Amino acid sequence: MTGGTSDPGPSWALPEAYVKELAEQGGIKAYPKNTVIVQEGDRSDSLYVILSGRVKIYLADEDGKELLLNTQGPGEYFGEIILDEGVRSASVMTLEPSKFSVVTRDQFNAFLAQNPDGALLLIRSLIHRIRELTKTVGNLGLLDVYGRVAKLLLELATEQEGKLVIAEPLTQQDMASRVGCSREMISRILKDLRTGGYIRMENDRIVIAKKPPRAW
Repeated sequence: MTGGTSDPGPSWALPEAYVKELAEQGGIKAYPKNTVIVQEGDRSDSLYVILSGRVKIYLADEDGKELLLNTQGPGEYFGEIILDEGVRSASVMTLEPSKFSVVTRDQFNAFLAQNPDGALLLIRSLIHRIRELTKTVGNLGLLDVYGRVAKLLLELATEQEGKLVIAEPLTQQDMASRVGCSREMISRILKDLRTGGYIRMENDRIVIAKKPPRAW
């Protein structure tokens, strides 16, 4: 069965071989930067495998205020909510020119029927995403703005050459959308963290010099 011998990665992740096979089922579509390809509330009828580019997954209110849920890149997928035939629960926009394999519900169901192990891993992946969303909601409700920013920085940082670096391109507006506050508030918090020696900028990347305190 396809995907059985590939590196499984995290226990909740769909292995690369399964993602590749799933992508082979769909038709290829390309979109320019800043294109909304999935709108919250739309009919759910396709799953998207990202072949190139990056997207953001977000919620927006009637005034245009956004809450960023996640960003994804090549080899990742979204839209598995088509399993319940409900409407889209979030919107997706391209952050750069992007190409996708668009898999219909019938193609997706056929893939799952032919790959029962992949179906189990997909369930684990869905559970993992629910856990992450639960943590996001908890952070919004229980932490103050500074605490949410500090937690976000630590979660995004990876060790590179002995330093904690946030390699992902991240604007102040991106951060504001993720933690549910204004860009101006993010600017003030980052300034305070730089003044306190907790973070610094290197080649347009944020480097965490020392762990920020949970409360300011």
